[in-house]
Amino acid sequence: MNRIDLEGRIAVVTGGAQGIGFAIARRLLASGARVSLWDMNAELLAEAAAELGAGSIAVNVTDYAAVAAATAQVEAEYGRLDIVVHSAGIAGKNAPLDEYELDEWRRVIDIDLNGAFHVNRAVLPGMKARNYGRIVNIASIAAKEGNPNAAAYAAAKAGVIGMTKAVGKECAAYDIAINAITPATAKTRILEQLKPEFVDYMLSRIPRGRFLEVEEAANMVAWLVSAENSFTTASVFDLSGGRATY
Repeated sequence: MNRIDLEGRIAVVTGGAQGIGFAIARRLLASGARVSLWDMNAELLAEAAAELGAGSIAVNVTDYAAVAAATAQVEAEYGRLDIVVHSAGIAGKNAPLDEYELDEWRRVIDIDLNGAFHVNRAVLPGMKARNYGRIVNIASIAAKEGNPNAAAYAAAKAGVIGMTKAVGKECAAYDIAINAITPATAKTRILEQLKPEFVDYMLSRIPRGRFLEVEEAANMVAWLVSAENSFTTASVFDLSGGRATY
């Protein structure tokens, strides 16, 4: 493993109690960063923080006031906030669009898209004031290609890509890089929310013939949040195992 230099950097990883977020937090810590995990599952969060030796704040990203308060807490405790990896999200239920429950659609959009907006909005003022920041928003291959019976998730993650491109351009005059990654399905607990036939469908679409390992996502993100990533912003990095090449 190459050791990306994040020595002394202060990082927040949302959805950091498990899955891709947990793997990213572990990689950032190994690279020298100090990390605060944010997650709404307080029990898992406490376990993850204890295992990694990281800080933690229980946060529901759909609540902007809570996100803003957590941001202020990190900046007060550590003196600044350099890196944010927004990984919090849900898959939502599987159903055709014309049968999709209205409340479930709103829930997926609220967590996966509005949550990303809340996190980015809360952390950017401090990054602008310090003229430095690195943000990676975790989108999905579904945002590029769509998955049948998962329109809410695809729509929300496509929104994350659009937002990332827009805000990356807004902040281009600062030393702030804001990018997104589009993972294919990874071996995480999110698979437990999906029907087995849907999981089989997603696996069949990956030319690599396997699911993403969470450490592979962490490897890509580690460079994107480093000072070496000093030019690229408002971009989307593929992590789909060959499923999409655009």
